[in-house]
Amino acid sequence: MRYLTARKRAEGKGAAHTGTEHHWHMKISSVGLAFLVPVFIYIFGRALGQGHEAVLDIFARPFPAIVTGLVLVVGMQHFSKGAQIMIEDYARGFWRKALIIAVIALSWTVTATGLFALAKIAL
Repeated sequence: MRYLTARKRAEGKGAAHTGTEHHWHMKISSVGLAFLVPVFIYIFGRALGQGHEAVLDIFARPFPAIVTGLVLVVGMQHFSKGAQIMIEDYARGFWRKALIIAVIALSWTVTATGLFALAKIAL
């Protein structure tokens, strides 16, 4: 039997043993989104109100397409982790599992749909 202090057992882990990973994921994705979202808003703002062909031209270029794809992927992963943390805090039992599965499925569905639409525009 090995002897571990309470501090040593808890170091680097939350009550669910994944709190540190969730925390760092949220920190890193929020910093990434802090840089990506203003660039995306500028790109989207340029496309807003223009005709169909002009919008297709803007999002067919590599830089706007890559930024839009990154905002979709990073934003939806950030949403998924944040909603999962919120659900773990407030829901119990069956509803906890069902809501976590629903949120993860929703985030992947939005990501896949957005990337498909972006690929269809770019190609």
